Amino acid sequence: MTPTEPTPRVVVADDQELVRTGFRLILTARGIDVVGEAADGVEAVAAARELRPDVVLMDIRMPTMDGLEAGRHVLAQVPDCRVIMLTTFDLDRYVYAALAAGASGFLLKDVTPEHLASAVRLVRTGDALLAPSITRRLVERFAGAATPPPAPDAHRDLAALTQREREVLTLMGRGLSNSELAQMLTLSEATVKTHVARIFAKLTLRDRAQAVVVAYETGLVSPGDAAGRVRQRR
Repeated sequence: MTPTEPTPRVVVADDQELVRTGFRLILTARGIDVVGEAADGVEAVAAARELRPDVVLMDIRMPTMDGLEAGRHVLAQVPDCRVIMLTTFDLDRYVYAALAAGASGFLLKDVTPEHLASAVRLVRTGDALLAPSITRRLVERFAGAATPPPAPDAHRDLAALTQREREVLTLMGRGLSNSELAQMLTLSEATVKTHVARIFAKLTLRDRAQAVVVAYETGLVSPGDAAGRVRQRR
């Protein structure tokens, strides 16, 4: 975090008090302000609405209202907030649903303290969370069973993209980072970032996680696609 960046403000939502306490201590020790805690989805929505945090760390499985539903309410009521879903390997089936619900990413509950803090800062800047290889493995594994049909305006939206932007979106959907995109497409990383920003603007996307969802929903990417081969949807 640079001296000019304000301190990230976070709400931690988890039905286990020990988890909330642990995350609060970890984040506070690393210069991140935990402004509130919630023990269920309803409390999480209320806390986000009242406290207007930059990021909500949201457990997927909570009583009263689960994290997916709570995340939808948070993003609808506090548009500038980012939601990171907390999960475990046995809950991987929720990953695609979390992204489709608008989450900026997901973390395993056994995340290291350093990764937790860096994840909050990363998502706060509008980027998506998790290493590209993890995104690719999890999303491709479960999108095969969970991918919804293309949205009615999907073709119209993609028509606004240039051929290069479609290539970039396809590779983002496969989990490639900006540096990997630059290498594969023989572009500078700055040029790749420009393409990514234009894709976000044209498709009205908040972050990279939403771009992954769009790539699957429009058929640019299918589960099992090799990262080195770009499919073009005509």
